Amino acid sequence: MTIGLVYHPDYLKHDLKIHPENAGRLREIIKILEKKRLMEKLRSISPRRATVEELEYVHRSAYIHKVASLCREGKRRLDADTYISPFSFQVALLAVGGLLSAADAVIQGKVKSALALIRPPGHHAGPGKGMGFCLFNNVAVAARYVQERYHLKRVLIIDWDVHHGNGTQDIFYDDPSVFYVSFHQASLFPGTGLVEERGRGQGKGYNMNFPFPSGSTGKDYLDIFSRVLIPRVREFVPEIIFISAGFDGHKDDPLGGMNLTEEDFGKFTDLIRDMAEDVCEGKIISALEGGYNLRVLPLCILAHLQSLRGE
Repeated sequence: MTIGLVYHPDYLKHDLKIHPENAGRLREIIKILEKKRLMEKLRSISPRRATVEELEYVHRSAYIHKVASLCREGKRRLDADTYISPFSFQVALLAVGGLLSAADAVIQGKVKSALALIRPPGHHAGPGKGMGFCLFNNVAVAARYVQERYHLKRVLIIDWDVHHGNGTQDIFYDDPSVFYVSFHQASLFPGTGLVEERGRGQGKGYNMNFPFPSGSTGKDYLDIFSRVLIPRVREFVPEIIFISAGFDGHKDDPLGGMNLTEEDFGKFTDLIRDMAEDVCEGKIISALEGGYNLRVLPLCILAHLQSLRGE
């Protein structure tokens, strides 16, 4: 089973060492993949920079140009939580474009599925605002891209980051062609993601939130996966599945309060992989979101990747 891997050293250029979302995250992940000799077993997918027109699938033009301008001017903050640098706009374009390159490879049959080790993350970025360490919404742009370029009619996004992906929800809230599902910790930043938030208009029922109390375990997640999510997804029959793969639900992560282990992330991936085989010929594209403990994040990625490979 050929799995694609998106990575580029330029992703390290968006960096603030004292910030939890720093370049060390990717350095540690690449280190363990090399140590386990997994890099040679994966097909490298070279990322490209997304165009402004592609960002405009989901983001307002004025916001895109604002980010570009702030980076050019050497500003250091987009907001209190989200840093930028002179490199950040170009790195963010490469992050989005890395996911688009992964989509091309999967849909064209060059790889079975793909893992995109990209940053900055994206799921908090909405149409006209970045926040929560996110500049542009990588997964949302990629979802629109596969619809625009490949005319896919049904796209599923599963987001298991410990924080609710408010940006992704906002973008697709009234759209029945993109089914967004979020597993997250209740009452955590950004404070959205209630069960009652189910979509609007034609999109009603195509937005599902599962807010778990602090301390929830993998068993709690797996119960919802099996009992609620999988039957609903089989009704939707997506043509491709994106995963907003945040690993800050791990019990040792400093920004969450859940009780998940690296093995749990492997089990979540197993369920999604099996489901994908049934509904969309195994087409899965996973994009890195959160995960801030530099010791356990690489272990979570390893478990996730091994499951994608069917090990």
